Amino acid sequence: MATIKDIALQAGVSPATVSRVLNHDHDISVGEETKKRIFEAAEALNYTKHHKKLQKQRLTFKLIQWFDEHEELEDLYYLSIRLGIEKRAEELGISLIKESLHQLSDEKSHGVIALGKFDATEITLLKEHHENLVFVDFDGFPYGYSSIVVDFEYAIHQVYETLTKENIKKIGIISGAEYTKTDERLLEDLRFRHLKRKLIENRCFYREWHLTSRFSVEDSYQQIMSFLAMDVALPEAFFCSSDAIAIGALKAFKDVNIRVPEDVKLISFNDISTAKYLTPALTTIKVPTEWMGKQAIDLIRSIHLDDDAIAVRMQVATELIKRDSL
Repeated sequence: MATIKDIALQAGVSPATVSRVLNHDHDISVGEETKKRIFEAAEALNYTKHHKKLQKQRLTFKLIQWFDEHEELEDLYYLSIRLGIEKRAEELGISLIKESLHQLSDEKSHGVIALGKFDATEITLLKEHHENLVFVDFDGFPYGYSSIVVDFEYAIHQVYETLTKENIKKIGIISGAEYTKTDERLLEDLRFRHLKRKLIENRCFYREWHLTSRFSVEDSYQQIMSFLAMDVALPEAFFCSSDAIAIGALKAFKDVNIRVPEDVKLISFNDISTAKYLTPALTTIKVPTEWMGKQAIDLIRSIHLDDDAIAVRMQVATELIKRDSL
């Protein structure tokens, strides 16, 4: 495992700065460019597999992202997938044209990778732009397009089984709220859907312990502080729909002297590269984000090269990583 010193060396900053940035210390005065270098260094050092370069082909694909750079820094999940896409493209000698959804150019490509969440209006725009289309972290299969998605149902099974083995029955949830960019359609949090069903089946779902936050540290912090102001009893554990949400919860609990895991336990989702450096380190569901990025390149390449290619839905397995917050 890379150390904070390794990250500091690669990013060209001090270890103290790295530690404070990774723990989302808002009192530190650091520009977004420096933060970006630190987070990207953490991701790069976390990507330990080395692949032999395959035979280069003169292919060009477009990478369409729904997150801008600022949003990437709020939740490193998409940053990690993007870096996986870029690394695999480099290994294969493939050119990437990175564009935003609403600034699509007429520059020619052999296909499009769409990274993020999209509504019907945006899907229509994308399919008019190019017929070879792969969605990452969005299920475009019902629309007839290949997709790489996370197996949320099994992941939540892992969460529930782990909490049950710890004899934890009073379970709170901080689910995630996010919206598509064009139609501003609220997207369902499948993690919440599956965990709520589990809790209802076992007669242990409590509405007062369900909070909703955007997938950001700051909003999660505010939601937890509002919850604590209501003077509601704490559950034994909170499940957080992302590590960014868990980081905001950690900061809020710390500010009011609620100890994690002694007073309340946390379990989260994604295992971003910085989760292991937090205090306490996060117990979280690991999503193989770099591998998802690699598969996106391999999939769009195979679709381009094979005239008989059909749409596929690739479901990605997860792994629970036990650390100090549980």
